[in-house]
Amino acid sequence: MRMSLKAQYAICGMFDLAYNGEGRPVQVRVVGERQRIPARYLEQIFQRLRRARLVRGKRGPGGGYVLARHPSEITLQDILEALEGPVAPRIAAGPPPRDRAPAERPAFLWPALGDRIADTLSDFDLERLCNEAAAGGVPRAHEDTRMWHI
Repeated sequence: MRMSLKAQYAICGMFDLAYNGEGRPVQVRVVGERQRIPARYLEQIFQRLRRARLVRGKRGPGGGYVLARHPSEITLQDILEALEGPVAPRIAAGPPPRDRAPAERPAFLWPALGDRIADTLSDFDLERLCNEAAAGGVPRAHEDTRMWHI
């Protein structure tokens, strides 16, 4: 299975909100800069994630996106399915047939493989990704919180 670039960007964006957002709204532009994703494309992805109720948007000054649920409640499967639909049935369909599938082709494999991939994706949640990133020494982005008085 090959994961689309859109799905990869969605996972990176959601990871960034979980790892760096600290529950505060983060602008798409900021996430895009940190993850090196074009902001216009990321905005389209986040709109889909918002419709799937994985993120919430806040307008105005101090606005941006925030996770709609705790990171432990959002899995990679949730993210992928918000963008591309159910994972298991897509894989269960198997590779596209040429003319007709030969009798030797293992048709029984595709549904089982789809279920295994969906199970694996549902085992990885954003909290687990954040914990692994922290253990691996991935630096967190911190806003400049210094106050300047004139």
